[in-house]
Amino acid sequence: MSQPEKKRDHGFSRPFFARIRIGLIFLVAAAVYSYGWRVTEIDLGELVRDVHLVKPLIRDLVQPDLFTAETESLTAETVFHLASAAPSRRSGTDLQDKKPRLNLSSQQGNIGDSLTVKGIHFYPRQSGQLIWINSIEQEFPLGTLITDASGSFIQTIVVPESARGREQIVRAVLTWKTGEWRMSHTLSLTLEKMTETLFLALMATTLAVLVAVPLSFLGARNLMTRHWPGTAVYYGVRTLFNVLRSIEPLIMAILFAVWVGIGPFAGVMALGVHSVAALGKLFSEQIESVDKGPIEAIEATGATRMQVVLYGVLPQVVPQFLALGFYRWDINVRMSTIIGFVGGGGIGFLLQQWINLLQYNKAGTALLAIALVVITLDTASARIREKIIR
Repeated sequence: MSQPEKKRDHGFSRPFFARIRIGLIFLVAAAVYSYGWRVTEIDLGELVRDVHLVKPLIRDLVQPDLFTAETESLTAETVFHLASAAPSRRSGTDLQDKKPRLNLSSQQGNIGDSLTVKGIHFYPRQSGQLIWINSIEQEFPLGTLITDASGSFIQTIVVPESARGREQIVRAVLTWKTGEWRMSHTLSLTLEKMTETLFLALMATTLAVLVAVPLSFLGARNLMTRHWPGTAVYYGVRTLFNVLRSIEPLIMAILFAVWVGIGPFAGVMALGVHSVAALGKLFSEQIESVDKGPIEAIEATGATRMQVVLYGVLPQVVPQFLALGFYRWDINVRMSTIIGFVGGGGIGFLLQQWINLLQYNKAGTALLAIALVVITLDTASARIREKIIR
């Protein structure tokens, strides 16, 4: 066989092996993702079948409680007893005739029973809400009501499954606007907690920078591995960084909430400790990538190790340190909203309370504030980093 024919044979054999290799890679990837699909129990049909369950939640989230009008309210209530408990007092019958009053078709019954609620002596042509309050003061809305021209209304309700304990209360609340629009209490509380979140992240980041900067020099390979004591320190510091980075801030927040109590101080400590490890690693990598020319020139003059660091290394890394510090503050603002769920203070703690109480319109206010602050801070920190690094 001639030489050109041999070359042609080799040329034809390569695509065949390449196809085999690509096919094997495809089969392995298909097997991995097939197993992952089964393990994670992905069911795309549930996204369609159960979409009605999330519609009320989304509706409230996109209607945040931002502003409210000056209002007045009128309240009346009556007592209901579960059949297992003897009534201790009658409801509303001892009130004066002209005061708002509620009457139930029965003052005693069981869960699931139908009751007729009659209200009299309310303001005419006003809307309000009926609320069921159980013995541990949990409130559950029963529906809306509208009074007629005489200030009366009649509505049928069902004793809810949430009825607990002996004495229950059925309350009617009428609310109407009396003045101009103003900032809602929810928005005011959100702004207060959002400010707390910003400073929580700022204090945690500042604490982390102050600790991470000196540790980063001890964790830089090019500065510490020239002698065996420095090498030991280098590996010890790097191990510390890796261990602290492997622990999620959420776990640290639980630890510090037990240690120092629930509140923003626990959040500062949790974010600060985690940020020490994250920044320490980033800072040390910046030190390892510095230009060796200035360092060698300073060493040639007989300078000490401290002088080499102060005049050869530090001027090169300060801009990067500042840029990374601002970026970490941006990250800590976002992370602080999560650690608030376990007692770390800030807006996250407030958000958790509203979600647990199913007050999704208030939770929407907090989410809107978080999004605006994160977007603003991200834009500002990007501009600052750009100017510093130039």
